[in-house]
Amino acid sequence: MLRLTWVQPEDLIGHELRQAAQDGRDPSAIAARWRAAGGCEAPTRAGTSAQPASPCLRLLAEDLLDELSDLPNPLADEEPTELDRIKALCPDWPVPRPEAVSPARLEAAWLGRAAGCLLGKPVEKLPLTGIRLLAKAAGNWPPTAYFTARGLPADLTARYPWNRRSAPTSLAENIDGMPEDDDLNYPLLGLLLLQRHGRTFTTADVARVWLDELPAGRTFTAERLAYRNLLTGLEPPHTARHRNPFREWIGALIRADVHGWTNPGDPAAAAGQAHRDAALTHTANGVYAAMFAAAVIATAATGTHDVHACLRTGLTVVPPGSRLAEAVRHGVHLAETHADFDTVVDVLHARHSPTHHWVHAVPNSALLAAALTHADGDFTGSVSRAVSGGWDTDSNGATAGSVAGLLAGSPAALPEHWTAPLKNRLATSVGDFDGTGFDTLAHLTHREATRP
Repeated sequence: MLRLTWVQPEDLIGHELRQAAQDGRDPSAIAARWRAAGGCEAPTRAGTSAQPASPCLRLLAEDLLDELSDLPNPLADEEPTELDRIKALCPDWPVPRPEAVSPARLEAAWLGRAAGCLLGKPVEKLPLTGIRLLAKAAGNWPPTAYFTARGLPADLTARYPWNRRSAPTSLAENIDGMPEDDDLNYPLLGLLLLQRHGRTFTTADVARVWLDELPAGRTFTAERLAYRNLLTGLEPPHTARHRNPFREWIGALIRADVHGWTNPGDPAAAAGQAHRDAALTHTANGVYAAMFAAAVIATAATGTHDVHACLRTGLTVVPPGSRLAEAVRHGVHLAETHADFDTVVDVLHARHSPTHHWVHAVPNSALLAAALTHADGDFTGSVSRAVSGGWDTDSNGATAGSVAGLLAGSPAALPEHWTAPLKNRLATSVGDFDGTGFDTLAHLTHREATRP
């Protein structure tokens, strides 16, 4: 039986009920109707439940999704999605100070993103306890090298099985170049977007590039639902809102790098580009996460700021009263307060895991900021901490690696045990990029960064 993930109404309703509770709507009456009809909670890890719902229950889920979207949102004024309203809430919106970025620094960013992603791939979806036990059993905690299955007890790997799709290409003993991953596909799409439409691209241009170049099966969560909405005739920004309970998850953040890479020293422009990109699929905190990451990366791309200044700049493009801003500030504070990063992670999980899905932008942004702060710019420390914190391990590792790669400044400054297995080769289903080297991608990115 084909069970397409991330789109079944009976699976979406549980996520929307949780989203409603997070943004201040009262979903209790709708939740009671759903449960009384026999509806289930949202799947905790997978994108779909094991069994399809009955036709009647599926129709009810669709109706309830629409009813939930009509509930008044008390946080709408302090968490807007429109860029002009976001800027109005940001008293320290950054002043552009454009600088140059070298191809070598951009290559380090591409390599760093790939290495951090690859580190996190085999443990994606695993609970924090499982990640820790697997790494400790291999003598690799905190993880300072790629995960391995060599020498691990069979009962441990049975209890915490590796990500089944990623393990064949991302465990240390299996790596042969950078395997395909959505965390690398989206920077490639961003590069195509800039090549075809320039810096003044619109959200509709993003949609066109996706429809032309992105296989629907390579999308997940908010991106898959926005893609579905495009195919049913909806246009942005409605594509982000219609029956899309994942609109504040991490998907827009993982598309932000190219906007920062191509705007060195201009975090405001980077955030603006990230906003237009994110508006296809996300709202509010999901959009802020992309803007935050783009501004951090644009600041790091100059090579003249430490990671702490980069993170402070990133917060200037996020409404200070938003949930995302508060979570990032908390993550940074924890990292500045505790010498043991495991303690930082435990506090973050105690705070966010009971209420947020493991792919939500709010907890993952807090973890990312904490990891970068605690590592103080060190590359291995940054990707290690980002992945060791669990949740969306490959996405957090990728963004941490991008930032730390920029700060390192060149491929030669990155530890060889991270970069050598990549073999300067990227696998992808996007455009004509399959097999492309990171040095080539850096030069293509540099061309867009220097284009008038």
